[in-house]
Amino acid sequence: MILSDFTVTPTLREVIGSKAQVLSCDLIQTLWSGYGHLVRLELAQSHLSSVIIKAIQLPDEVPANHPKGWNTQLSHQRKLKSYQVEFSWYQDFVSTMPYGWAPQCFSAHKYQSQLELILEDLKLLDCARVVKTATEMEIKSVLKWLAQFHAFWLGSNTNGLWKQGTYWHLATRPDEWQAIQDERFKQAAHIIDVKLNECPYQTLVHGDAKLANFCFNEQGSAVSAVDFQYVGGGVGVKDVALFFTTTLDFSTADSNVASYLDYYFIQLHLAIEHFKPEINANHVCEEWRALFGLAWADYQRFLLGWSPEHSRINAFTSKFTQQALDDFQL
Repeated sequence: MILSDFTVTPTLREVIGSKAQVLSCDLIQTLWSGYGHLVRLELAQSHLSSVIIKAIQLPDEVPANHPKGWNTQLSHQRKLKSYQVEFSWYQDFVSTMPYGWAPQCFSAHKYQSQLELILEDLKLLDCARVVKTATEMEIKSVLKWLAQFHAFWLGSNTNGLWKQGTYWHLATRPDEWQAIQDERFKQAAHIIDVKLNECPYQTLVHGDAKLANFCFNEQGSAVSAVDFQYVGGGVGVKDVALFFTTTLDFSTADSNVASYLDYYFIQLHLAIEHFKPEINANHVCEEWRALFGLAWADYQRFLLGWSPEHSRINAFTSKFTQQALDDFQL
């Protein structure tokens, strides 16, 4: 996007100030399937030196360019809801969290079929570095973030969000379920879903906790999260399972999974004692640890229908999730 293509809306003008000048408009990325764009504005004569704009266009028709070919009305409606959920997240939820966990939202505004989010630039917090291969410190920083996030939102309502978070949850993926060739996963899918949802300790999950959605400081000791389109209810280990699939080297991951999972539960226990001392932290950790394998199997189920040749399906994840089904006699 070039500067001449960008329009300063009245809402943006209120945020950046009447005398502010937009020096540059840099496209960070286009949104999935062409639903809009994410840009950084560099500013002058403003109390902010830069802001992030997430401009979401909600088309009436199904886009024809889905990367995996799932061009259906159902997938289109799911994507529309995901952006409306993210709008609600930034409008009503993010400001109640501890500062720095996610970008602050300066404005959430609707213009007919367009949603505009004016967000804090994490670059100003020195926490905007995205990595493709994470160090041990960066992995632990994310696991600590997830543990604190899950503890903070433990028992919270999902008003305006997904009642059941994550982009792969079964109720929104009937076409992918139908496409599964692995009969064991296909038959177990609904039971897995019930067991995860019946856990008495539900929280808000990020819903797309892949490595690319976490931004680090230079040392890797601090992290913020972005992309909250699938935030909603669930057990925290759903986020942990997805994070592991996008981060760990599964040729040597056996011991790493166990040690990193232990680290997550240590941090979760501490965070529950801090944010929700009225809740028994031991009970939450016991319940979620028992469900970790099923949470991973739930994600594997989605992949087996959506993209069975995906690299996230490998010898380790297949053995691990099959063992989880064995443990629950599914």
